[in-house]
Amino acid sequence: MSFQTTAYGKWILCGEHSVLRGAPALAFPVKNYPMMFTYEPRGSFTLVVQGQHAQEIEIFFWGVLERALKKVNKSRDQLEGTLKIDNQLPLGVGLGGSAAFCVGMSRWFCFQGWIQEDEVYEFARQLENIFHGESSGVDIAVNFALSGIRFLREKGWEPLSVRWKPFWRLSFCGQRGVTAECVKKVQELKEKDYDCFLLAETKMKEACQKAEKSLMELSGEEGLKLLAESMEEAAESFRLWGLCEGPLQQHMEELKKQGALAVKPTGSGGGGYVLSLWSEPPPENLNLMRVF
Repeated sequence: MSFQTTAYGKWILCGEHSVLRGAPALAFPVKNYPMMFTYEPRGSFTLVVQGQHAQEIEIFFWGVLERALKKVNKSRDQLEGTLKIDNQLPLGVGLGGSAAFCVGMSRWFCFQGWIQEDEVYEFARQLENIFHGESSGVDIAVNFALSGIRFLREKGWEPLSVRWKPFWRLSFCGQRGVTAECVKKVQELKEKDYDCFLLAETKMKEACQKAEKSLMELSGEEGLKLLAESMEEAAESFRLWGLCEGPLQQHMEELKKQGALAVKPTGSGGGGYVLSLWSEPPPENLNLMRVF
């Protein structure tokens, strides 16, 4: 009996970093770049990695596998069959690539009978800790919902009932961000300048409240205006954290010059992808990714 599953990336509208401390986050799946796992349980164990971002998987696969096997009291010599991973999702750019990988691996372990189905979410979240030091679980949750969610670390997630369709786009700033380093930088700010840290946390919470209201209760010009406000407020949190500098800030400024109503980092910051909001579909020559 063969096994197949597909995991996806995510983008976050607001709630980055503060979600680790119990604040809400609003997140959506990125279905443009799937990560597909296929397994045939015959013969000696063979790993086949392919796709546009195959090399990124190859770099860390065996190390994460060893840690995962240890958690279920298994060893590599007990593996058999062929596991194929076809990866189109870039990693290390704020799109939840590591979480997608952990979800796929955890579902594969469930197929093997090494964990129960109701353990997949938590097992995947613990695997993601290997990448980030501490995972809130929001990236994992998006893979289970496969739609927009409101996520709380202690309570889980619920679907977002979006009343209208904003013109959101994603684009890469040209520089990668390292989530673990960004989380550390936020923690250092908390220790060095608590007032600044608290202001950033407050702004991010307010951004989530405004975004949720704009999407679920409003529409038209009123909804668009409040949504833009929420994104700009979330972006200010990144600036206060010191995670919106260099190529990332330059890319955001360029998008504003091209006509974006609001822009913000999505993910941990420090680089990676930028979320932009437009009053109408932006020019095709900007090569922006449609995500909603």
